[in-house]
Amino acid sequence: EVQLVESGGGLVQAGGSLRLSCATSGLTFDDYAIGWFRQAPGKEREGVSCISGRDGMTYYAGSVKGRFTVSTDNAKNTVYLQMNSLKPEDTAVYSCAASYNLDPRGLPGELYYRSWGEGTQVTVSS
Repeated sequence: EVQLVESGGGLVQAGGSLRLSCATSGLTFDDYAIGWFRQAPGKEREGVSCISGRDGMTYYAGSVKGRFTVSTDNAKNTVYLQMNSLKPEDTAVYSCAASYNLDPRGLPGELYYRSWGEGTQVTVSS
């Protein structure tokens, strides 16, 4: 069974940084794409970033490109989302998700992902 557990959220001032972690079990990175999503109150969930397990390619939403970086530590079975230059509009619950045998070529929507973590809250104050 694939399991995902996020951590690293918190309260940070605008311009600050946070690193989110997505600890995984029950999967091999080579066979999966891992996506990061976020959902702000009253808004739909949106894709933030994705990393392909097949070739390590990374993809980002336009709103975070240049500020966020996704990476993996295969030895720790963990995916990270480094978030820099945070803005109040980045405030949301961030979740990671896994999709077996997905070759992303962009930011696949949430329907492509079958396994999800519970999420971690990120709050950016102005």
